[in-house]
Amino acid sequence: MPVIIKEPKDIPYLFMKAWNNYDAKGIAALFYEDADFVNVTGKWWDNKTDIWKAHDFGLRIIFQNSKLEIIKVKVKILQENIAVIHAHISLIGQTTNEGEKADERQTMFLFVAQKEKESWLVVSAQNTDITGEQTNIRNKEGILKSVSYKEKKIVPKEKHGKIDNKGSR
Repeated sequence: MPVIIKEPKDIPYLFMKAWNNYDAKGIAALFYEDADFVNVTGKWWDNKTDIWKAHDFGLRIIFQNSKLEIIKVKVKILQENIAVIHAHISLIGQTTNEGEKADERQTMFLFVAQKEKESWLVVSAQNTDITGEQTNIRNKEGILKSVSYKEKKIVPKEKHGKIDNKGSR
């Protein structure tokens, strides 16, 4: 039976309910058949079946002891049948590769939803880890690290030296 979503603000709460019940089919039910989902590592699934498969694997192997909690939801109605929903979410109970319990993560979900007839469904979703930093940098070993530039000293352009029209300083 298809899910009926009366308000776009309900989407993150229904996602959380399905997640907390380890119900990948319940998560997939929130999406259109040709929906897109991008996870926190940039993996991109472009249909409901793959969204279900990814969450089924994750909820069995990676997140089998996890719980989501919604911190804040904001809805922006773009048209009467199109909405953008941001949801700040806390995740606890993730399992590490070694089988240990990982620390809490906070993420920002972005859902784009469309209303057909009397129900909203997700057209596209993206989940981004909240690191508190300003950007990510990949080092020479290929490891991606979140970094802050708040303490970086930026040299004004005029102190770099001016280049004349011959290319010399």
